[in-house]
Amino acid sequence: MVWLSGLLTFEECEAVFERIGKVHIPASSIWRYTQAAGAKFQQLLEHEQSQVSVERTVVPPVRQDHPQQKGISIDGGMVHIRGEGWKEFKVGTVFDVEQRLERDEQTGELVSRAHGVDMAYTAVLGSVDRFAPALWALAVQCDVPAARDSSVSADGAEWIWKVVADLFPDSVQVVDWYHALQHLSQAANALFPDDEVKAQRWFKTASEDLFLGQVFKIIRYLERRGLADQAHYFQVHQRRMRYAEFQRQGYPIGSGTVESGVKQFKVRLTGPGMHWSRPGAERMLIIRAAVMQNAFDPLWQRAA
Repeated sequence: MVWLSGLLTFEECEAVFERIGKVHIPASSIWRYTQAAGAKFQQLLEHEQSQVSVERTVVPPVRQDHPQQKGISIDGGMVHIRGEGWKEFKVGTVFDVEQRLERDEQTGELVSRAHGVDMAYTAVLGSVDRFAPALWALAVQCDVPAARDSSVSADGAEWIWKVVADLFPDSVQVVDWYHALQHLSQAANALFPDDEVKAQRWFKTASEDLFLGQVFKIIRYLERRGLADQAHYFQVHQRRMRYAEFQRQGYPIGSGTVESGVKQFKVRLTGPGMHWSRPGAERMLIIRAAVMQNAFDPLWQRAA
């Protein structure tokens, strides 16, 4: 019942039991049972997080690091909380990085590209101080601290990179390529607001510079044209924008893994007319995460 509620609305769960199970279980009863189970899950996870805090984690010697490359990606979504309005929930994804051959769009040649597999998720409604322990616990669970190589990909949100600096100081940091392109497009429109052809021409040239890691050219040009605010984004993240180098080294340059995860959380929590109490949303995020990564049964057994 609780597992099903992580997939469907409570009313849809009621219909499934009625039609397939030939038993009537009111949506209100499913909701109460789910809330009780979610509260137990929440208590369990908070206890487990306290046991594997950064201060208590013992990292093995370097020579014992495992060779599986790891990836971390972070983003946020919005959920409607009764009496509060739309509030952000923070999502972290931890995954294995797998190299696959695919055809390069420019050259047509087969090249190795990084892809995320075996995704695990955590989601927290609340502050960064609440999110960070949950993300670290997931990273420990996925054996990130003992990985020989790891990277973090995300958009340009300041809070994300503060978390990364605290939890994953040895990981390669990558600003999502597509977010960077969005900012570049905005800069192009600011440079040439009345000339779309010039804007597109500059964007194409600047995109090539961006991919090659020659971000200084973009910064210098924007500053000379009096667009210091547009240049600031690229100044802050310049070291996280060495995309050609990152690809050669086998790192993901996009944060699609976590963006996909955010969408999957929103499917369950932001449907038409959905309004959650804060405790209800917090518990459903836990249940949904467990369902998404096929980890519900182990979570249920630990909570029991």
